[in-house]
Amino acid sequence: MSDTTLTTRLQTAILKFQDALAMLCIFACSIAMITLIVTFGWLVFGRYVLNVTPTWVEQLALLLVTYIAFLGAAVGVHERFHLGVALFQDMLPAKLKEIALFLIDGILAVFGGIMCFASLELFQFGWDTLLPMLNIPESFRSLSTVLFGGLIVAFAGLRVVSQILTWVQGPVVQPQQQEEGC
Repeated sequence: MSDTTLTTRLQTAILKFQDALAMLCIFACSIAMITLIVTFGWLVFGRYVLNVTPTWVEQLALLLVTYIAFLGAAVGVHERFHLGVALFQDMLPAKLKEIALFLIDGILAVFGGIMCFASLELFQFGWDTLLPMLNIPESFRSLSTVLFGGLIVAFAGLRVVSQILTWVQGPVVQPQQQEEGC
């Protein structure tokens, strides 16, 4: 097997891994949104029909919203619709635009790594404290931040690796393009 074939297979594996990870994040966000809607329905029913307000719903909502926001933002990094100023990179020639996107991904990967490791300390610190009304460790609130940092590293960092492989060996064919050509 030649080095080019191995590199192409590695790049394809990276793309498929990132796509699967993004789909898993979207699935988790969807489940969290459904849970949020159902529990708020229970809150309204309990408050206005049963005249007993389930107080735990608000704490669960706060927890779920952090997961929805961070997992959704991680998918935004994967899909490249995260916050950024596209005006300048759109004005660049193709080669400079490629370099700019590479640098952006590198900076995002470093940021994600720092966020992940800094949040780990918060995660460990909150393990002995319980969230009120849910009786689960406070660390579950900061776990979303740890996951977000790790996902940024997985999405942006692996894109940096893939880009380096492209510069060394040549471009890879996207999995969707391979299927269309059959």
